[in-house]
Amino acid sequence: MPDTTYDLAIIGSGPAGYTAAIRAGQWGLRTALIEKDDVLGGTCLHVGCIPTKALLFNAELWDQLKEAKEFGIEGVDARQLNWAAIQERKAKIIGKHAKGLEFLMKKNKVETIRGYGKLTGGAQNGVFTVEVVNDKQPSHLKAKNVILATGSEARMLPSLAANDRVLTNSEILSLKEIPKSLAIVGAGAVGVEFASLYRSFDCEVTIIEMLSRLVPVEDEEVSKELARVFRKRGINFHTGAKVDKVERNKTGVAVTISVDGKQQKIEAEKILIAVGRKPRTANLGLERTKIKHEREFIKTDSWMQTAEPGVYAAGDIVLGTPQLAHVGAMQAICAVAKIAGKPGKPINPEHIPGATYCHPEIGSVGLTETKAREAGYNLKVGKFPFTANSRASIVGQHEGFVKIVSAADYGEILGVHIIGPQATELVAAAVAAMELEATVEDLMWTIHAHPTLAEAMLDAANSVYGMAINA
Repeated sequence: MPDTTYDLAIIGSGPAGYTAAIRAGQWGLRTALIEKDDVLGGTCLHVGCIPTKALLFNAELWDQLKEAKEFGIEGVDARQLNWAAIQERKAKIIGKHAKGLEFLMKKNKVETIRGYGKLTGGAQNGVFTVEVVNDKQPSHLKAKNVILATGSEARMLPSLAANDRVLTNSEILSLKEIPKSLAIVGAGAVGVEFASLYRSFDCEVTIIEMLSRLVPVEDEEVSKELARVFRKRGINFHTGAKVDKVERNKTGVAVTISVDGKQQKIEAEKILIAVGRKPRTANLGLERTKIKHEREFIKTDSWMQTAEPGVYAAGDIVLGTPQLAHVGAMQAICAVAKIAGKPGKPINPEHIPGATYCHPEIGSVGLTETKAREAGYNLKVGKFPFTANSRASIVGQHEGFVKIVSAADYGEILGVHIIGPQATELVAAAVAAMELEATVEDLMWTIHAHPTLAEAMLDAANSVYGMAINA
């Protein structure tokens, strides 16, 4: 490795890592990106966001074909599903974007170094030494600043390990064929997305959730609507349920659960464990530094700097922030701005959008109605159903609504919660409005094109004051 002192060394090339590298290159920092795998992109690109959403798009198309006659399209009853071709398309999408990242590193003069990076201690005379281990002799590089962006991995239930029947997000994305039945432990974004996906392909799906409702971080009305639609789709679920035992049997797995103190057994061909993700912070050399951590997550200030001056953290390893790709990317930009001495601002936690790509989709930002009431706000709440939206009628997707939670005194928008068609796209308008400190009244006077799904946001704003035009 050349005897170079970099302005910035980044460990990990997922959304946080590659975003940091690109922005650092754009701002003229001499940058090294260290990645242990042979490809750039991390979990999100290879076994997370991108492949999951690619399969979900296939599922959406398949569902639309089932309803083709309603749209005047006949002759599709003999349709066949080519799962191998679906998987091949997914792989091509991943490959394209992995190559794109390689190109962007060269374009922005970022040096990519293959190997496992770890800290060797604090800075000496303002310079850190990072050890890089690969199949060759371990080497060292020097950098004035370091960003840790090593990501996360799926948590597993105690005494279980991933195999051909017990799956995490990684294994379930590369199945050779669609299982006839699937049990899913966890009803967060990952759980409900895979439930939706495999149900579209006629798999019998059962969700097991320890908390009292599906998607428990979302507004309660969103959870209620998703439960209603999932029942309609034939997706089974048990909430307030505890997994007692998972055993192999002749055809798959037998899952013993407890609900209201009573045990029952669920049998399925495979089981997906979707109970959250743990940070990859072991063996990073944290113990040789001043970095503080809690439950393996790294503590940072609002600029993503750790207790070790010059070392920053971004993405899934950061304590107290959602484990979302777009959060990691913005945290990285925030950190690089601080390092480069460029204008920037810390992330506002209330302006982080959530996006869940099940059918119907969920997009949300800000406080739920319950959280807003607990915070002591005097509220005005408006809700507008997609059943009254003309574009929703056109695309044949009527489930769901747009809900706006606002402060009654001045119309401050505290939260927007969407379940329905294109919710993950529509939520961006709500994020922009909140970031710009728009009020409900501002939204009411914002012209929305017709006919669009986005008009539901306009009607929801009007409904805050009981004045929705279309309902």
